[in-house]
Amino acid sequence: MARPQRPTREKQGLYVQVRNNDVSRAIRKLKRLMQDEGIILEMRKRKYYVKPSEKRAKAKAAGRARWLKKTTWNRKLLELL
Repeated sequence: MARPQRPTREKQGLYVQVRNNDVSRAIRKLKRLMQDEGIILEMRKRKYYVKPSEKRAKAKAAGRARWLKKTTWNRKLLELL
């Protein structure tokens, strides 16, 4: 039994209309749209090549920081009780 195919839709680019020659407002809206779509974050990530070992090290350090934050929070909470 074959899966029904979804209709393909073409990707549309982000666009903002400039109204009343208010370019600064249009730029603010475009920046907000780009941030919501994650384009700005993606551009920052791709700006420089990061080796896979560096990615792993960074992810491990972030996980350790989250863990330490969680344990210190729990420790402080237990001290209050």
